[in-house]
Amino acid sequence: MKRNREEIYCSFCGRGSDEVTVIPGVDGNICVDCVKHANAMVSRHESQANDAPPLPPTPPPRKIKEFLDQFVIGHEETKKVLSVAVHNHYRRLEASAKAAVGDSSAADGFADVEIEKSNILLIGPTGTGKTLLAKTLAKIIGVPFAIGDATVLTQAGYVGEDVENLVRYLLQNADGNVELAKRGIIYVDEIDKLASKTDNVSITRDVGGEGVQQTLLKLIEGTVCRVPPKGGRKHPDQEYIEVDTTNILFICGGAFVGLDKIVAERKGRNVIGFGAGDGDGDSAAPAAGNEINPQDVRPEDLVKFGLIPEFTGRLPVITSLRDLSEDDLVRILTEPKNSLVKQYQKLLAMDGVTLEFEPAALKNLAKMALARKTGARGLRAEMERLMTDVMYEAPGNSRMKKVVVTPKMIKERLG
Repeated sequence: MKRNREEIYCSFCGRGSDEVTVIPGVDGNICVDCVKHANAMVSRHESQANDAPPLPPTPPPRKIKEFLDQFVIGHEETKKVLSVAVHNHYRRLEASAKAAVGDSSAADGFADVEIEKSNILLIGPTGTGKTLLAKTLAKIIGVPFAIGDATVLTQAGYVGEDVENLVRYLLQNADGNVELAKRGIIYVDEIDKLASKTDNVSITRDVGGEGVQQTLLKLIEGTVCRVPPKGGRKHPDQEYIEVDTTNILFICGGAFVGLDKIVAERKGRNVIGFGAGDGDGDSAAPAAGNEINPQDVRPEDLVKFGLIPEFTGRLPVITSLRDLSEDDLVRILTEPKNSLVKQYQKLLAMDGVTLEFEPAALKNLAKMALARKTGARGLRAEMERLMTDVMYEAPGNSRMKKVVVTPKMIKERLG
């Protein structure tokens, strides 16, 4: 068909202005029908990306703790505190969702009462299970989870990672679903490394300590965070995804080495370690390691340690984990749902080999891991060393039917 040169044509469907209204452009044109079709596609995509399934009923604290017991050994009081805090947080989200649709039947008389968010601070030595606790909590609630390391965070504009990257990790783990990410959990490890260790004023900018605390507290309290969809540094021409962090639960963890001395000093104790006596002169049996009773830690202790007052105020729920004992490490080897012993038993069972550990062998492994002073992480290293030869020989070996690990075997292979 011969077309009039004065007509303009849609660059998408090819129809001319004699058939449909065409909007001219610099390098191309588009008709109104194609605009409507494109708009419908974008709306459908945004709807799919931002619709999150409704939150399932929040388990009661007792059920949450029972689930934690399957994966984390010990720390009974800490698991109880976490169970209550997480339960209250997601009941808060349930109340907000009901209020949004005008349903206040479950809380008649409290329609004007707003439940504030209670973020969590976990204090405990390395390898005691802080990260595992946070990850397991996200699993039972069924929300996305992200981990960030405070030591690599810097203020915007400096070499390092922007604080907003924590939200980007969460968004990635939510498969780009903004609504799902907005009710997830972010765990910030090594938070104690942001503490200022001196009262002296530095002539240089503090890009990784107090400055990061200032930026992080806004994120923790609740703000609309502009996240670069592809990561990297922000620049003016880049498109952003906006994520409101108001309902994201933040759990911060750190070893806080020396905090026990600060608390003891405030309480008037003259000895190192908790449980060694209180301020009125009464004495008690010394506590193992640097255990901190969460009821003893106050915001002013954290401020003296080096956290800014505003930041400590955003972490009202404080709990601590004690050092793991030899008996704890033995239980960790065998009892959890994903224990190391069960993992190796499953691997060998695939090749028709049965794996058993004598109780004394487990104790020896725990002693070696304890000597590493890295908590439960030391168990993985010792087990890998022990099982390397077995895992090398077992696959494809029809003569190997059963492996029994004895103390003698551990002594010969691990020294």
